Amino acid sequence: MRTVLFICTGNTCRSPLAEGIARQALLTGAIDGVEPDLFVASAGVHAQDGMPISEESRAALARRGIEIDGSSTGLTAEMVNRADLVLGMTDSHVQAARMIAPDSNTPIERLDPDGDIADPIGQSQDVYDRVASRIEALIPGRLQEFLAASKS
Repeated sequence: MRTVLFICTGNTCRSPLAEGIARQALLTGAIDGVEPDLFVASAGVHAQDGMPISEESRAALARRGIEIDGSSTGLTAEMVNRADLVLGMTDSHVQAARMIAPDSNTPIERLDPDGDIADPIGQSQDVYDRVASRIEALIPGRLQEFLAASKS
């Protein structure tokens, strides 16, 4: 089974949003050409294990009919090495993952190739909703690119 790992800083806002949105899209068949058994997970480059997902992220997901359980997990070299693709929210997340797993052959890239996805922590629900919408717009294309590249 292929694995895509989404990463952010604390694994309480952006990466859980990405994980929940990707999982829902896979379950509903919303991404053309992407098999539903693709495994998605999330972690944080500076996460404290066991922290709850932010209420704002949970609310942004709920507005999309998505429920997510779980708590924050710190990124490890083993997680990077087991993944088939790691997608960070910012360039600094990509660099941190490469430092955590310097010998990894796993592709580690930004979710948005055109720029960083800013951290919404401490901001309004509207900001979280906009971040969720941006992530939601990016995920189908990124997963399709990944699977097309891995077939060739």
